[in-house]
Amino acid sequence: MPAPATKDPRLPRLTQVPAFRDFMATGWGTPDRTPPTVDGVAAASAQHRERLSGAFPGRTLVVAAGRAPVRSNDAYYEFRPDSNFFWLTGCTAENAVVVLFARGSGHDAVLYVPAPAYPGETGFFADAAHGELWVGSAPGFGDWAEALQVTVRDLASLDADLAGERDVLATLAGAHVHEALTGVQASAALWQTLSELRMIKDDWELGQLRHAIDATVGGFDAVVGQFDQAIAGGGERWLQGTFDRHARTHGNGVGYSTIVGSGAHAPTLHWVRCDGDVNEGEAILLDMGVEARSLYTADVTRTFPVSGTWSPEQRAVHDLVERSHRAGLAAVGPGRAWTDFHTAAMEVIARGLDDWGLLPVSVDEALSAEGQQHRRYLVCGIGHHLGLDVHDCAKSSYDAYQGSTMQAGMVLTVEPGLYFHSFDETVPPELRGIGVRLEDDILVTPSGSDVLSEALPIDASGIEEWMRRHRAAPTGSRTAG
Repeated sequence: MPAPATKDPRLPRLTQVPAFRDFMATGWGTPDRTPPTVDGVAAASAQHRERLSGAFPGRTLVVAAGRAPVRSNDAYYEFRPDSNFFWLTGCTAENAVVVLFARGSGHDAVLYVPAPAYPGETGFFADAAHGELWVGSAPGFGDWAEALQVTVRDLASLDADLAGERDVLATLAGAHVHEALTGVQASAALWQTLSELRMIKDDWELGQLRHAIDATVGGFDAVVGQFDQAIAGGGERWLQGTFDRHARTHGNGVGYSTIVGSGAHAPTLHWVRCDGDVNEGEAILLDMGVEARSLYTADVTRTFPVSGTWSPEQRAVHDLVERSHRAGLAAVGPGRAWTDFHTAAMEVIARGLDDWGLLPVSVDEALSAEGQQHRRYLVCGIGHHLGLDVHDCAKSSYDAYQGSTMQAGMVLTVEPGLYFHSFDETVPPELRGIGVRLEDDILVTPSGSDVLSEALPIDASGIEEWMRRHRAAPTGSRTAG
């Protein structure tokens, strides 16, 4: 609020009223200040720090949590810590920093968090970012240290603690970083190494991903159960809100912006506006993922006939995507080239489009690097790593990502689709406005692969049957299966 040129007795500034300050300093008990953590995160984070330590002997490493971006004026989006920071700490404190100080043959980890403002301090009632009266119970340094089993210090001491360090590598999350890090250069090598280390999930991480995926399957159940309400007038917004509420109830929230595309919106790859109608006779594409409270996310897509039964044209498109999807799933396994599932899925798509007379060239020409005409109807990628980020490990090198072979412990998605836009005049009228995607989350195992999202059917008949069972289920009786 703007300050007056002269004091206004009708609007006194509370920080400048001694009697108020004195009264606010007394009479407060101690709330529960247990940090919001997930079971097992301390041990998992310690192992992650050990892995990173081994990659940079003798180097001091700095990873920042970042700050919430401004939504508008003085309103901020909800804070979500940088994934690398969380992977190393399990801490969700805004503007925190973890430093791995090079000591001997390894590193000593110190977590720096902003000091909370408690009763007796002016900030208790005046600091909207850290005052306990504003933000709720605020864990102190000891609370974080006990929960995460790591040394914790006041963020205000970071500048002095870093002053003697000469060989520092840092990842700086976002544009807002602590003043102590303003002179520190961000290290692409550190970011890349963290990204590549995160490709192989440990048992704790896999447990979190399974939880997120199971919760997501339950979210599909909840959304399909609301189709009638969406048709009656709620539209795509109603279904988006249904899933987002489910995700917030059973996890931290959504792992990415929910996609609900009905009818002609389904071919739009990132239809996050979700502001259209839902009508009988349309096919509706749902791309949704619950982010668990450990911040690991699912990423699952299915396409449903709104009425419960496919039209012949919708079913034909879905069947082709299903064949492509199954070919991609079959190409996932340890030792296989990362590009194998892409190649297998794309060949099925190209041959199917050729059978329908939609390719202007032969299948071989389309599949060649100089062709790719089939990609007109599938311009996006059809798979990626999954973990703390929906598109996980994105800062990895090409050789470690697309140029690599799959390894046990990787979790990835396979998601072929066909997207026939309503204004695409190369497509027969009966196919225009149909968009279909199938996406599953897959764990690479030592002997093959495990489809973690297999509770949702992928065949057209199975989807119709699943809809009949779940759409008819009484409210409150639905399960994740």
